[in-house]
Amino acid sequence: MTDTRALAAQVLADVALRGASLREHLQPAQSKLVDARDRAFLTALCNEGARWWLRFDKALDGLLQQPLRKREPTLHALLVLGLVQLEVLHLPPHAAVAATVEATRALQRGGFSKLVNAVLRRWLREREGLNAILDREQSTRFAHPRWMVEALAHDWPDHVDDILAKNNQPSPPMLRVNSRRATREAAVLELAEAGILAKSHAWLRDALQLDGHADIARLPGFAKGHFSVQDGAAQCTANLMDLHDGMRVLDACAAPGGKACHMLEHADLELLALERDPARANSIRSNLERLHLACELRNGDAGNPGAWWDRKPFDRILLDAPCSATGVIRRHPDIKLHRRASDIPQLAREQARLLEALWPLLARHGRLVYATCSVLHEENERVVAGFLDAHPDAQPERCDLPVGRAAGAGWQILPGEGGLDGMYYAVIAKA
Repeated sequence: MTDTRALAAQVLADVALRGASLREHLQPAQSKLVDARDRAFLTALCNEGARWWLRFDKALDGLLQQPLRKREPTLHALLVLGLVQLEVLHLPPHAAVAATVEATRALQRGGFSKLVNAVLRRWLREREGLNAILDREQSTRFAHPRWMVEALAHDWPDHVDDILAKNNQPSPPMLRVNSRRATREAAVLELAEAGILAKSHAWLRDALQLDGHADIARLPGFAKGHFSVQDGAAQCTANLMDLHDGMRVLDACAAPGGKACHMLEHADLELLALERDPARANSIRSNLERLHLACELRNGDAGNPGAWWDRKPFDRILLDAPCSATGVIRRHPDIKLHRRASDIPQLAREQARLLEALWPLLARHGRLVYATCSVLHEENERVVAGFLDAHPDAQPERCDLPVGRAAGAGWQILPGEGGLDGMYYAVIAKA
């Protein structure tokens, strides 16, 4: 039998200390567990371990005489998970400590069992004072890197604590019903028969809100293409594109294909889904096949149209630009561990490059939607403002949404607002 805590420690060590992707490492680990409850527990451990790593990693500096990060990284991750079980998952202390100690043997590190036991029991004795120390600074109170806390405080001084807190509140997945294959009402009934409670979103026409977490790929209707997983903030894209049958449309950075598929569900389009990374393009193809949709799929750099464009202008262009992903941390907590302050200027330059390259491809009176899942001004308002200043034929259009606020020429949804992820949109029309 596979020890779930030991398995989680291996995943977390790879993610937090070796820079691995949580999603990519969690999936193969889940396949090693037969019981659905064990898979759910593994998922919770890994997600909360990544989410709170920067708090409990710091805590271990005061609990260990000699650091374990470099010489025993998996054991260090196991200790973080021990604290997560006690402080975040609120498992019974005796059971959590005993099971974490037992995991040292599953990791063939049984010689450290007394150390693990001693560290966790010391935490239980001193937890009130130790938590108070960690709460003194925002970076350890909210488990965010210091540079990110400072950037959010600079850009959103009245919202920073709320953003940090919402980033640490995991939310059940939201579904997007494929209107070509099912209705929301039918999907709700089908899910209810499987014991999954879902309700229609108040203002997103295709969205379903789940009452709790579920193994989506195993739900009835998923394999038939009745629905996909897509947060409501991302579902705004199709409406902002203002699509009509027969339009020629470009999704310039299309992987994994959620927005491209949603657009195809809305209208009969001549759509080109472009993706630079051939491996990621496979995810677009898989989504299209499952949802019974079709479009042209091509590999290419959106910033180098000469290599793939046929000189026929597009009526609509979606630039869902590569970004810091600081708006989706609640769903991808390892972003806090992998993103660096130095990434932001580089991303802003890439975003500006892509906008500049794609603008000539848009037909007169066409519409380009610039989107990021970032909440940082440098990637959003400033990129769009610089582009508008350089292009007199580019006119911003209003894109008011039921949640969020105007941000420069665009619209910003902050994490958790209306139950959605953080997302920025700017709608730009060509005169």
